[in-house]
Amino acid sequence: MTLPPWEYIFLSFSRQNMPDIYDPTWIASITLILVFTVAYNVRTQQVHRHPPLVDMYEWLLWTSVVTFGLVATGALFVFDFFVVLATLVVGLGALVWIRFVRFPPILALYEQKLVKQRYFSKAKYAKPESTIRAKPTRRTKRRR
Repeated sequence: MTLPPWEYIFLSFSRQNMPDIYDPTWIASITLILVFTVAYNVRTQQVHRHPPLVDMYEWLLWTSVVTFGLVATGALFVFDFFVVLATLVVGLGALVWIRFVRFPPILALYEQKLVKQRYFSKAKYAKPESTIRAKPTRRTKRRR
């Protein structure tokens, strides 16, 4: 480091200006896009019957694709470092907000809904007679 730290913010994000963080940043961005894509595909197949969880994973996927895609683009086209840094801060903040602020109340309501559904289905089938079909009554034709 030959400059004060605040002066690096206004330099271009390139291998010459920031050799220590340039390669790890764009490699980590591409790797995280792949990780979030695989996680989305695996988890949505596992929880496909639970729409709020599928929605959460979709939000996480697209936020990560946009964030880390912009970081990789910023490295490729040599944006100023403050643009790359702002993209990372906003994108990672959005990921944390999605996972820990936006979806927990939605998931809690969905869990309560599932508990009610389980309770009513147990109550419906509590009596053994409710699962047995009644035999149809046979009407015999009367001969005249």
